[in-house]
Amino acid sequence: MTGISPCTNVSRRDWNRMALALAMSPWLAPAAQAQALTSAAGAGQGPRWQADPFSLGVASGQPQPGSVVLWTRLRITEADAAFKAQSISVVCEVFADAALRQPVRQWRVQTDAARAHSVHVVASGLQAGRPYWYRFVCGSATSPVGRARTSPAANDAVDRLRIALASCQHYEQGYFSAHREMAQRDLDLVLFVGDYIYESSNPQHMLRKHLGGVPTLLDEYRDRHAQYKTDADLRACHAAHTWLMTWDDHEVVNDYANDLDRNFSDPQVFLRRRAAAYQAYFEHMPVRLGPDPANPSQMRIHDRLAWGQLADVWTLDCRQYRDHQACPDPNRGGGRVVVGCDALADPARSMLGMAQEQWFTEGLTRSTRRWKLVAQSTQMSSSGVNTPLGRSAFTDGWDGYPQARARLLSTVAEAQLKNVVMLGGDVHMNVAAQLRVQANDERSPVVASEIVTTSITSRGLGEKLLAQIRDSNPDILHARSDERGYTLLEVKPEGISAEFRTTPNPALADGVFKVQAKLGIRSGVAGVHKDG
Repeated sequence: MTGISPCTNVSRRDWNRMALALAMSPWLAPAAQAQALTSAAGAGQGPRWQADPFSLGVASGQPQPGSVVLWTRLRITEADAAFKAQSISVVCEVFADAALRQPVRQWRVQTDAARAHSVHVVASGLQAGRPYWYRFVCGSATSPVGRARTSPAANDAVDRLRIALASCQHYEQGYFSAHREMAQRDLDLVLFVGDYIYESSNPQHMLRKHLGGVPTLLDEYRDRHAQYKTDADLRACHAAHTWLMTWDDHEVVNDYANDLDRNFSDPQVFLRRRAAAYQAYFEHMPVRLGPDPANPSQMRIHDRLAWGQLADVWTLDCRQYRDHQACPDPNRGGGRVVVGCDALADPARSMLGMAQEQWFTEGLTRSTRRWKLVAQSTQMSSSGVNTPLGRSAFTDGWDGYPQARARLLSTVAEAQLKNVVMLGGDVHMNVAAQLRVQANDERSPVVASEIVTTSITSRGLGEKLLAQIRDSNPDILHARSDERGYTLLEVKPEGISAEFRTTPNPALADGVFKVQAKLGIRSGVAGVHKDG
């Protein structure tokens, strides 16, 4: 280990510009590459690669004040098949500058086929609230350079947190051009709230094709993740920014709930599939904890991140612990639209599971930071439609767990919490909404705000149905499902600005992004307002 060198006095924007120039380049400049080959990493030792083993890129995630997770995976092709069965040594190097002249620390780790030759380094001993640059070296190969950021110290007075909120990137239904724009932005975090991969196909909306069929086994999920990371724009966004993540259903299978899939498979059979999906997810993401060795179908993804004194950010798990969907179709499980489903009134039902729900509400009520940002996978505000037979509810979303939603929002109201903002995805549309204990009832005060991002690529609802949803839900201030993109959030002590950045459906490789709408949230005032 070496001591950290003094940092050059440059602006944050200059740091970011230098980082992006390196992060988006597939190989180091010749001078930097020569430096790698003569460094203490011992690049001359280990495999002599015939093909680039770092073709899936690099990534960072789950920042803390003194650490961040750094990730890569060696992708071993047939040209290097002799290395597949070997335990391979990989060196991770961290630098204080974009030019890689100020080494900070390095780690040597072993990886093997049991973990798909993935590498996770918890890079510790770092300074709080600053950028670092990192790369991996394995034998004759050197990875692209990534830029990571540690979170500020717990008591730091932070004046800004800049987030790109993203969700739902079906490889077949469009191109990841949103990630290209996100990679070029000055961001502190990418906050991804689910459906990183899709297990399913839809030939009707196919622009490019998944390899293989629907995954059910570990190697099949590994192949699906690897295919997604062949996308250059996605790799660039991972290299440019530190990510914070949770999942939804398509990382395993559409509409699964706890131990039940839509086919009503035997729970033990399904849990083996879920274990395979969770392991592949861990192997391809910059996250700290993998599946539980004692129970591989379980993997904790919910967490809390403090960003100085400015914000607490929770990532919630809305899949693994939830109760099964209410009033299921006997022929096909999962979510469906129902009217007159008495089970929805059961107060024992939970979207998060009671243990996670208790953990979250206790943390929420104890938080002393200015903003409470709650990242979960879907839309919390009601999207039901008024019909002659009664109000409809989609049982896979929060409308399918109305008592759990009311319980959570009642906690916010009773504790008189300020500045609670729900952040979601899943529904393939941009939504800005007011959150009340009693949805759409003006006599029930607004207690929190909601921003839901549209999909990166996945197709949205038709306008006729969306018009019915808007008409039946006055709490929804903005809703559009015809465009793809992401949401740019700027969090400051005095307020939050949200910018829906979109391109027409389907998202094309050369897609151009514009501002669909700007929303604002004022500190101390619950609810969203249109900005400009």
